Amino acid sequence: MSLNMVPNSYASTDLEGAKGNGFLGLMQEMEAPAASLNVDNISQNRGFVGSITSEGRLEKKRGEKKIRKPKYAFQTRSQVDILDDGYRWRKYGQKAVKNNKFPRSYYRCTHQGCNVKKQVQRLTKDEGIVVTTYEGTHSHQIEKSTDNFEHILRQMQIYS
Repeated sequence: MSLNMVPNSYASTDLEGAKGNGFLGLMQEMEAPAASLNVDNISQNRGFVGSITSEGRLEKKRGEKKIRKPKYAFQTRSQVDILDDGYRWRKYGQKAVKNNKFPRSYYRCTHQGCNVKKQVQRLTKDEGIVVTTYEGTHSHQIEKSTDNFEHILRQMQIYS
């Protein structure tokens, strides 16, 4: 079994638009995390166009882009939709996706203060492939034993 990651220079590849060449890998979108915003730095550097409310909250002006968390997308061949990655997840939604007969499921990390989300969806073109997209970075260690995770890795195949 091999786990290959695509370097940032190739990160703009659209997984859904992948041709029949068997490309399955990692996709990453990077922007500054929201946690790095500091009101003092913003006012000094003029890096934020907006206003601060009387409660001290930042309000963005109309038309400003939302700061996104890093996203990592993995395609794995598996019979089960939910792979044990060592973290605990709570499902908070599911929706039908246009041009796909399988729904997309939405999960949040259950650790207090951790804002990582993941989306899980099976591909219509190849029903054996599950696309898992992680958004954000965990602020804590893995909660479960990695023995189970290694067992799952041996069972699944990750293609590149």
